[in-house]
Amino acid sequence: MSLERTIAQGLLSIGAVFLRPDQPFTWASGIKSPIYCDNRLTLTAPAVRTQVEEGLVSLIEANYPDCEVLMGTSTAGIAHAGICGHLMNKPMGYVRSGSKDHGRGNQIEGKLEKGQKVVVVEDLLSTGGSCIEVVDALREAGADVLGIVAIFTYGMQKSVDRLAAANVTCHCLSNLDALSEVAAEEGYIKTEDIDRLKKFRNNPSDESWIG
Repeated sequence: MSLERTIAQGLLSIGAVFLRPDQPFTWASGIKSPIYCDNRLTLTAPAVRTQVEEGLVSLIEANYPDCEVLMGTSTAGIAHAGICGHLMNKPMGYVRSGSKDHGRGNQIEGKLEKGQKVVVVEDLLSTGGSCIEVVDALREAGADVLGIVAIFTYGMQKSVDRLAAANVTCHCLSNLDALSEVAAEEGYIKTEDIDRLKKFRNNPSDESWIG
């Protein structure tokens, strides 16, 4: 089984991904969605957590071999950056969503030297906005951001366009296509729901997939 499908199977097995095409979730933006991800649940499932962290390490080693520092996104990416940093014997830190209003006012936590080659560790890529804010903060601090790794991506066109505009690459362990196929095979959804999930992915503002 491919890594994409293995991770998808693991996420489904622990309820880190919920698929409800007939009872959509409502995101904070108001968009109706057939899928909801809570990849924080991987942290409390040791077997799946091991698959995820070893998978992230393999992505980093294969795509960003010059990586010197791992930086997690706040807050979901912090633990994954920490575990991967431990497995790779590399320093890690994290980037806040904004600067602290006390102490030294840091936005970037952990030691980061100008020119260091950094990989950003994220749990979920949806529209890509928060990830790119992290990349921008690191670049402003003088880091050489090699790219991003994440556990899961919806594969939305908006994120693809934003990443391209920011001149940053992203490699993910699994994606909506692999997840929907595994979910149908294992009875989480009906086979005909695969097209509904992909229709949502291709245009989240078009709710005709709800049917």
